[in-house]
Amino acid sequence: MEAYTISSDVVENIPVLIIEGDMTSDSDSDVLKTYSELKEKHTPKNVIINFEKTKYINSAGIASLINIIQDLQDIGGKVSFVGLSNHFRKVMDIVGISDFVDIFDTNEEALGMIQRGR
Repeated sequence: MEAYTISSDVVENIPVLIIEGDMTSDSDSDVLKTYSELKEKHTPKNVIINFEKTKYINSAGIASLINIIQDLQDIGGKVSFVGLSNHFRKVMDIVGISDFVDIFDTNEEALGMIQRGR
């Protein structure tokens, strides 16, 4: 059994990448594959990454996030993080990712801000 599940959804035309369990080098290829599929199918300017059920992240997981953030920034897009625990918020602050994403408690908050044009 995998220590992670990577899935996606589209809510009000905004792709949502859902990461459950551990985000490590084991999940890296599935995270990037799912993101690529979302990008190909929906050509989004905004992507929400939902961490509500993410239990652990290491440097390989952070590298995957940076790749997604940079890819969207290259086309003028933006990533929103949803459901970060206090610990994950601190990690994102320490590694500097917080400066490049919007952070919300819920998908609804993120969707509201995206629809208002930030």
